[in-house]
Amino acid sequence: MNHSSGFPLSRRGLIRAGAGASLAALGLGVGASSASAAVAATKRFDLSQPSHDLFRSKDTHGARVQQSFAFDWENKFLFVATKRSGSSEADGDLCINKMDFDGNYLSYMHLDGFGHGVAFAALPSGSGTELWIECAANTKGYGTALAPITYKADTTLASPAASAAYRPISGATEYTCSVDPVHQRMIVRYHTSAGKRIAVYPLSAFRTRDFGTPLVDFAQPAIPGTPQGYTLYGSYMYYLTGDAYPEPGTPVGDGNSYVTSIDINTGTVKQGPVLTKAGSTLHHREPEGLAVYRTDAGEARLFLGFATGVEGDRRSSLFYKNVLV
Repeated sequence: MNHSSGFPLSRRGLIRAGAGASLAALGLGVGASSASAAVAATKRFDLSQPSHDLFRSKDTHGARVQQSFAFDWENKFLFVATKRSGSSEADGDLCINKMDFDGNYLSYMHLDGFGHGVAFAALPSGSGTELWIECAANTKGYGTALAPITYKADTTLASPAASAAYRPISGATEYTCSVDPVHQRMIVRYHTSAGKRIAVYPLSAFRTRDFGTPLVDFAQPAIPGTPQGYTLYGSYMYYLTGDAYPEPGTPVGDGNSYVTSIDINTGTVKQGPVLTKAGSTLHHREPEGLAVYRTDAGEARLFLGFATGVEGDRRSSLFYKNVLV
């Protein structure tokens, strides 16, 4: 059974990291249903183990809920994507919040017309950060390509056209991505006429903008619940589902936030869905985002994000699991 437990107040040192264009059409057709086993097997997070606090109810630039988050593991910053105040769901307008590891808000960047923000990556780039994020939102507010964006504080950027961005999957119509900083890989979730699929690339493919054939490519297995985020650690994908507590946002039973692990070499569920009670007493408590990080001490952590707080003043809360099996 999952639960949230306390964590020492001084977290910065404990979370610091220890992990050190032309588009080629894919050789693997998007209609294939099985995974191509090309990633060495690794340990995985035990989702039945307790969750621990990183921080709770931290303020962001806007008043709306967070959608996802990502770590710059070298420059030691956290980036939280929230919906833009005053924008509709179909607009695809995002606010990227730069924060420290204690959850203190530092600056923002507005991205107009980029997408829904289910997942993105924050890649270290010298002393700065390059965000790989969906862009060119469609009429439903979902990104139709991927773009590398240099984070610039207190600025607003309009989305590039899909033709000026990157579409590494032939035939895909929507894209998001998330990074595994420990094993140096990027996972891409994309949409086709046959449904959602998953591809994994070496991180170098995104650094060089030369994608080629992914390490694995498979149909996302059927997992019940509202999709709220995903990420990658080694040979396992992690998938978050669930909904907010019903208004007025107070706890109702155990909620319905679940985490599932998927073996990317087989494309099948390994563990879960497993109920998580992380932050169970928080107001609103909507699961929003997953990310992986490794501390200076070498501890790998699977982070779970929740949008919390009252309407008109939503906050960010992050928890993590750290038991590998």
